[in-house]
Amino acid sequence: MKTVKHPLLHTVLGVLILAVLLFPIYWMINASLQPGGATVDTAWFPTDPDLAGYRTALAEQGGNLLTSLTVALGSVVLSLTIAVPAAYALARFRIRWAHWVLFAVLISQMIPGIVISNALYSAYADLGLLNSIPGLILADSSAGIPFAILICRALMESLPDAVVEAAMVDGAGPVRAFIAVVLPISRNALITAGLFTFLFTWSDFLFALTLTTTEEVRPVTLGIYNYLGAYVADWSSVMATAVLASVPAVVLLLIAQKYVAAGATGGAVK
Repeated sequence: MKTVKHPLLHTVLGVLILAVLLFPIYWMINASLQPGGATVDTAWFPTDPDLAGYRTALAEQGGNLLTSLTVALGSVVLSLTIAVPAAYALARFRIRWAHWVLFAVLISQMIPGIVISNALYSAYADLGLLNSIPGLILADSSAGIPFAILICRALMESLPDAVVEAAMVDGAGPVRAFIAVVLPISRNALITAGLFTFLFTWSDFLFALTLTTTEEVRPVTLGIYNYLGAYVADWSSVMATAVLASVPAVVLLLIAQKYVAAGATGGAVK
């Protein structure tokens, strides 16, 4: 039976679905450009854009944005520093119980965050890590490391043995072969793991709420939460903060998407 294709219908349907999905983002940007007031009074289009909300957001939430950026970048560095060598060892070396180790890593991804945050609170109170950037980096890395291990191991296990052996023949030791050969070839997996760790840390609310109790160290997610209450007089500042908090994630996704979608072993063949 011959299938009838309707490309115009499919295009219209796709545009409608995309419009529905993007409408909350449009409304957030639209509300951020409106004069301060309740959301029920917001016009459908910012005919007279006002940047007062952004000035207020930068003044009141600029420090929180910097805290989130510091914690996110620190979590990426720490997660990859631990996860990449661990993934390489599990993928390339003959380690007994390796499958059980991977199973434990997978199980750790299923533990609810509230359980981990409550356990960390008592430990952090004894170690003096509450209300500290290193404490938040350690907490957020606990979620990024297992995922990074799974992503990087899947790629490193598929690398041809001849690539590493060729480096060994040229005089490179195991560490040098790992740094000079394996890491460049695994670039796409590293970027993917780092990207997801950054996005998780940037949007984290649970650890921020549990492990910080003062204004000195406060990620932007918690800053937005503290903006909200029974009544908010200036929604433009709230929406402006949300827009500013979305920019780093959007920019990072646009830059990294080609690496995430690229073939992971293309460089090894060359």
